Amino acid sequence: MATKSSFVDVDADSHFPLQNLPYGVFRIPNCAEGPRPGVAIGGLVLDLSVVASHGLFDGPILSNSDCFQQTSLNKFVGMGRPAWKEARATIQKLLSYDEPTLRDNSSLREKALLPMNSVEMVLPIVIGDYTDFYSSFYHAKNCGLMFRPENPIPPNWFQLPIAYHGRASSVVISGSDIIRPKGQSHPVGNSPPHFGPTQKLDFELEMAAVVGPGNEPGKPVDVNEAENHIFGLVLMNDWSARDVQFWECMPLGPFLGKNFGTTISPWIVTLEALEEFACDAPNQDPRPLPYLTEKKSKNYDISLEVAIKPAGEEQSSVVTRSNLKHLYWTLSQQLAHHTINGCNLRPGDLLGTGTISGPVPESLGCLLELTLNGQKPISLNNNSTRKFLEDGDEVVFTGFCKGNGYKIGFGKCSGKVVPALP
Repeated sequence: MATKSSFVDVDADSHFPLQNLPYGVFRIPNCAEGPRPGVAIGGLVLDLSVVASHGLFDGPILSNSDCFQQTSLNKFVGMGRPAWKEARATIQKLLSYDEPTLRDNSSLREKALLPMNSVEMVLPIVIGDYTDFYSSFYHAKNCGLMFRPENPIPPNWFQLPIAYHGRASSVVISGSDIIRPKGQSHPVGNSPPHFGPTQKLDFELEMAAVVGPGNEPGKPVDVNEAENHIFGLVLMNDWSARDVQFWECMPLGPFLGKNFGTTISPWIVTLEALEEFACDAPNQDPRPLPYLTEKKSKNYDISLEVAIKPAGEEQSSVVTRSNLKHLYWTLSQQLAHHTINGCNLRPGDLLGTGTISGPVPESLGCLLELTLNGQKPISLNNNSTRKFLEDGDEVVFTGFCKGNGYKIGFGKCSGKVVPALP
């Protein structure tokens, strides 16, 4: 059934109504033309290169721009909020129920609106740098209790958003297989470390901010202006090997095996689309230093879900439900802290939130927490259990906000575990 706001048929349960309009980059299989930017609407993709080539972006900022003729969104996201607003207004108008430009032009409509199941989504941005934060109080507390019960959360965690710099080359698009990694695990007694495939492969339920305009080296971003440097959000699975690589090298404990694979969802949901779902962030005590103190400290009420689908099974099992609103350190604080030493961010950089855990057992954001590091297996719908992920398991993240009669969603972020290489 068509919504009243758009001439496109949009199912009531779709993640992509006219109120959303997330951006991605796609290619047409077996087509010589390269990737191009698009926007999701219902089960269709609006080809922005077609819209641009027909002169339909006629505003003062975008009319002479080639940003939608690129193979990534970097140029567009780097143009800033005025360009984002102009594009959103134009696209909403073109897809609206009362606008005839696309609605009544069958030839143009056929070129511009493509079935989503006929295209292949690729990484929407060229990621120059990737930083992963550690911004969930519940995740930090739960992990600390397992590995440092005498001091679960170090005092400095409450003073600044802790993060590490990851490898952008390891970020892949949803649907990519994840090869079980190998590494060194903790030695037994006086023996040397064991080398082999991880036995504790885990998911981490995260989201990530896509950086828009960057900042010049040496010029930090004010925390109250940081929103203008965030284009939008994606779902992110930061896969982790809990028993290899960093078994006693890191102050956070022997559970951090990173940098072999990170999966993101293909659609970037803009902050404009999420604005109506903004909510108050948790109270921060002690009060942050001035450079982290926001006039209005907010998160977004985004429901998040993780399901595991074992190999050969038709049915998946939901293993956790959480929400972005549980973050202790906000997206703006993360970005402001990242730049406070003069570090320059660039369009397309990715800032992960860290694992998003909630306050109840059903809202824990990784198997490390859900199973108490493998001591308490969880049950799946097919009567099997999991301490950690097995080969063939497909992990699927979903996320959405529920509006008045519609959803603002992210689609899905999925990856299947395949055996380690010989």
